[in-house]
Amino acid sequence: MTGLDEPQRRQRFEPASAPFSGTLKKVQAQLQTSMAFSFTDEQEAFREVVQRFLGDHSSTADVRRMMETDTGFDADVWRQLAGELGLTGLVVPEEFGGQGFGDVELGIVMEEMGRALLCAPFFSSAVLATLALLESGTDAARQHYLPRLASGELRATLAVAEDGGSWDPADVQMIAADGALTGQKRFVVDGNSAEVIFVAARNGAGGDVGLYAVDANAAGLERRALNVVDPTRKLAELQFAATPATLVSGPDARDGLVTALRRAAIALANESAGGAQAMLQSAVDYTLMRVQFGRLIGSFQAIKHQCAELLLEVELAKSAAYHAASAAAERDDELPALASAAKAGTSDSFMRAAIACIQLHGGIGFTWEQDTHLWFKRAKSSEVMLGTPAYHRELMMQHWA
Repeated sequence: MTGLDEPQRRQRFEPASAPFSGTLKKVQAQLQTSMAFSFTDEQEAFREVVQRFLGDHSSTADVRRMMETDTGFDADVWRQLAGELGLTGLVVPEEFGGQGFGDVELGIVMEEMGRALLCAPFFSSAVLATLALLESGTDAARQHYLPRLASGELRATLAVAEDGGSWDPADVQMIAADGALTGQKRFVVDGNSAEVIFVAARNGAGGDVGLYAVDANAAGLERRALNVVDPTRKLAELQFAATPATLVSGPDARDGLVTALRRAAIALANESAGGAQAMLQSAVDYTLMRVQFGRLIGSFQAIKHQCAELLLEVELAKSAAYHAASAAAERDDELPALASAAKAGTSDSFMRAAIACIQLHGGIGFTWEQDTHLWFKRAKSSEVMLGTPAYHRELMMQHWA
């Protein structure tokens, strides 16, 4: 401390401001609460059912096969996922033909799908589109679309982001006029294969944001698949030229869309937590079979330390995702901050876990034949999906400031 007088020491080592210190205490309290989360026996049994299904239908060979196709999924697997397990209607109320479960069960499914890297339009249809309808759709629109979404008969997606890449409904610029849409939507998940697209657009110039339904075969709609880093999750760019559209929300759907996107961000956080767990397991398994200098590399202290740090990282990410899902199910007042905290934290953890897994595999980890890069690419695409970690940290700090 030589060279610093007392005021300088306080300025350097004490919190910059009382509000910021209070925010950190709230973050710490929420993390402590999340660490105490546990699943019920029924939820664990449900997880096992999902795991068995994915074990049979989402091997790395299946993933590689699907990512080479235009649609990115197997129609037979989709029908089984919808019909045998009823997963497509997981969060749809029973009155609309769904299972009537909540965000915790959705988180379980997404975590296992992230672990198995399932290639299917589940996130686009059963999460984004379904939540958008649940949170902002009219009763008539729910009656019309939700039963078919729940059964898997209909595949839909949600289009929000435009040229700037923002998922905030407040940044939507597309205009709806005289029952038609004109403009562009980007980074639409499964936008090339969805049968209905729910589009966020303004009701006239300067108007409120509404939710519109567009049939995939509508006149004036052009869909172009994007060349993306992650071929396991298909994205598309959509061009609308006076395309017929039906308003399926009230005049102002912004608040509902914000809530839907928060819940979707939590679902994505759980998927990332599952992917991070897969990378941890892959890294540990490899270090326990790879021999170097006459010893298993997992016996070296440096490798042990790296795996231990990775375990801590993954467990913290899972706890944040679980707690956020529980908060969404209970409509907790802290949901905005918890959703952003989970999305930011799990995105970073998944990315670091994938990088560490590649490094621990050594030279083989960088090859096409080794499967680690599949999760690395999903980590990279999920990192920016629904907002970057930096964006969500800013939202979290604004809420807790």
